[in-house]
Amino acid sequence: MNSTVVALTVALIVAIALGAYAIAAALQRRAMLKRADSGAHGPRRAVLRDERREGSTFSDWIARFGSEQKENKTLANKLVQAGYDTPTAPALYFVLRTSALVIFPVVALLFTPRTDFTVYVLSLVIAAFVGLILPAAWLDRSVRLRQERMRRSVPDALDLLVVCVEAGVSLDAAILRVAREITLAHPELARELSVVNRLTNAGMPRDAALRGLWQRTGVEDLRALVASLIQSEKWGTSVATVLRVSAETLRRKRRQYAEKKAKMAPLKMTFPLLFFILPALFVVILGPAIVQIINEFGKI
Repeated sequence: MNSTVVALTVALIVAIALGAYAIAAALQRRAMLKRADSGAHGPRRAVLRDERREGSTFSDWIARFGSEQKENKTLANKLVQAGYDTPTAPALYFVLRTSALVIFPVVALLFTPRTDFTVYVLSLVIAAFVGLILPAAWLDRSVRLRQERMRRSVPDALDLLVVCVEAGVSLDAAILRVAREITLAHPELARELSVVNRLTNAGMPRDAALRGLWQRTGVEDLRALVASLIQSEKWGTSVATVLRVSAETLRRKRRQYAEKKAKMAPLKMTFPLLFFILPALFVVILGPAIVQIINEFGKI
């Protein structure tokens, strides 16, 4: 057992070291390319391109693969929608996937009994498959849960926006005020609204900042709200009216969703009731009677 623990520990250390080295190499390569693009001239860039073309070592391959993972727009958008918008998030996700692909087969290799070759090979295949899909499943679940939390918080934020706009506050100031007010109740939506306010203060057009709000969250309710606000600003209609109508619509949708969940509850309770609750009730209610009937027939 001691040798098993030592082997598992060594495999974990190797996976972590490999991932850390990949992150460091990817960040170093990104910094070098950024400096080259910002300050280098034509001959210097040609030399750098030749150096990148000549790099064929294992570390260069890992760095290139990590940077490719980072440049993957779909993965980057999904990480942002899950709330991981730091520059190192794609590289850390790459480390997680690499570690899972190493650790799960190693655990299956060490703890699966070797009495049956078919079971042994099948366990290794299952472990590799789980290590492959588990990080992606975890990321999808994180995105879904975050979108659900933000979907529930949008109507409350819209009500506060309506109050602020009807009081004469501009839309940008109202967004900032609402972001401060809902920080404790809905921190994720408050953070996204703060990002929108910072982007508009930095000079980005408001419609682009609002579109970025939907792209960072992926919530369809925010997409409809953003479209309505952009059209309102384009055609000069009342922002307060748009916000009030959107808030009422979203509250109605949230109520309908809650009613749908409530109506699905009896169907979901059928299987636990059938397989767990009713057998226990039958044992408690009919058990003594069955025992008494058996005793009475035994006396005959």
